Amino acid sequence: MDIIYVIVVGIIIGLLGKFVAPGDRDNIPIWLTVLCGIGGVILGYYIAAALGVDQTNGIDWVRLLISIAVAAVLVMIAATVTGGKRAGRSRV
Repeated sequence: MDIIYVIVVGIIIGLLGKFVAPGDRDNIPIWLTVLCGIGGVILGYYIAAALGVDQTNGIDWVRLLISIAVAAVLVMIAATVTGGKRAGRSRV
């Protein structure tokens, strides 16, 4: 995987993962969403390879869907981990 490709697709997948994640997941910063997207791309491609999904000549929809699902899970985990710390604070 090319690093530029992972970053660009990670940004898109992270935002899609945040959109797909159920509930209120707007409490995490955008940089954490991007990191979840990059992690979703990397983990999604490894999971797709483990499931036997081969690389295709065109757009590989199965890998993209797996990456979006993994990014959505990572966004939910990040929101759960960081949400508990932010919810208790009140800003004055």
